[in-house]
Amino acid sequence: MSTSSTDNDGQGMIVNPKPTADNQDWDGDEADRADRLRFEEEQAMIREQSEARAAKAAADEAAKKATA
Repeated sequence: MSTSSTDNDGQGMIVNPKPTADNQDWDGDEADRADRLRFEEEQAMIREQSEARAAKAAADEAAKKATA
């Protein structure tokens, strides 16, 4: 069984398009944009939790100093 160039038309291959000079505003597809949005939301939640922990730790430290 031999394969010819017409048998391999690119199906099943992973294609990662890159912006070209005439398409500098390429932003990926809907899934790429959804992934970026989800990642940004997760990062914001992590920052909020970190800030809340830091504020709680500072409040606890201040309370310890006040009672000492």
